[in-house]
Amino acid sequence: MHKLVVGALISALFLAAPVGTVQAAQGAKKASVKKVTVKKARVAKAGVRRAATFSAEPRDRIVRRVVTERGKRKVVYQRVTNVSAAVARPTMGDLAGLNLTRDPLDLKSNVALVLDQSNSEVLFEKNANVALPIASITKMMTGLVVVEANQDMEEVLTVSEDDVDRAKFSSSRLNVGDRLTRRNMLHIALMSSENRAASALGRNYPGGLPAFVAAMNAKAQELGMNDTRYVDSSGLSKQNVASARDLARLALAAYEHPILREFSTDPKAIIERNGRPVQFGTTNGLVTPNSGWEIGLQKTGFINEAGRCVMMQAVVEGRAVIMVLLDAKGTAARVADAMRMRKWLAALKPPGFSDVTSGGGTPIGVMAGSGGFGSSIAAPRPAAGM
Repeated sequence: MHKLVVGALISALFLAAPVGTVQAAQGAKKASVKKVTVKKARVAKAGVRRAATFSAEPRDRIVRRVVTERGKRKVVYQRVTNVSAAVARPTMGDLAGLNLTRDPLDLKSNVALVLDQSNSEVLFEKNANVALPIASITKMMTGLVVVEANQDMEEVLTVSEDDVDRAKFSSSRLNVGDRLTRRNMLHIALMSSENRAASALGRNYPGGLPAFVAAMNAKAQELGMNDTRYVDSSGLSKQNVASARDLARLALAAYEHPILREFSTDPKAIIERNGRPVQFGTTNGLVTPNSGWEIGLQKTGFINEAGRCVMMQAVVEGRAVIMVLLDAKGTAARVADAMRMRKWLAALKPPGFSDVTSGGGTPIGVMAGSGGFGSSIAAPRPAAGM
């Protein structure tokens, strides 16, 4: 009987062992499945995050800003689009189809013009008769109006709340309450493209900013800039428009004023702000001493609607020229286009040689999509979308 009981217990143990082993194996399998599932879920989640990171769709975020209104600090919250995650928006030139125009130099700028300064002969042009946003090139007209109004250059002007950019929230090194002379305001407006300085210059004109903008438009008409319109003194508005031909006229007029030549081509300068010296620098790397360029007047510009722009007077191989490039996609592209243009000018036949062509037998000055500087050639004028 005892043997039977012991035998039964041993049998029970042997029978129980496989069950425990199976259960352990099943438990291990479940754990393995769980780990795999969790891992897959993590990978999937990471994939979603990566997809979101590389998504072309702009994402909005709420930004807290502290502003000063009538001497009182106020906290405001604004919805801002994450531009870095968004596809670059087309410029006004792109919307007008100007990016479809080809040229023999393969320029990345939608608009280009090169003018011989001595005789106003057009050496090269591309879509030069189309009015487009010109961004901070506007400031050259601002400077011209200030200088020709003979306002006191040593008068101290104060940056006010009215000078703060509430539309594009552009950055500035000037704070509300900063005090600078009109001379220094003009200097950094042309050299460093300071928007608040340009606004202060317009606001401190007799009659205020509306009168100043009216004077800008009147000067444009006087110069024959018939495709030009100004609505502010800084160029932040896309409604400030001009053609390359008009900007060449502006450059010729501005070049007559030594102060505009000096201030616009300074690589850097020490400016007194509130009685203390502060260093400001140029927005155009081509005017720096080691650039290899000889530039006598210049102004750059950028807003999203205008792309990267530049207007300048330069001497290339002994020939003084006015060069205008509008709507390049990036600063590097704008600089590269200027370099291409300079190389082409250096290899150009002497003045008066008339058989310079665009590769297809058409004189450069009458390229498709263009109308010469003062030329009687009628070129199709694409709709500028504004």
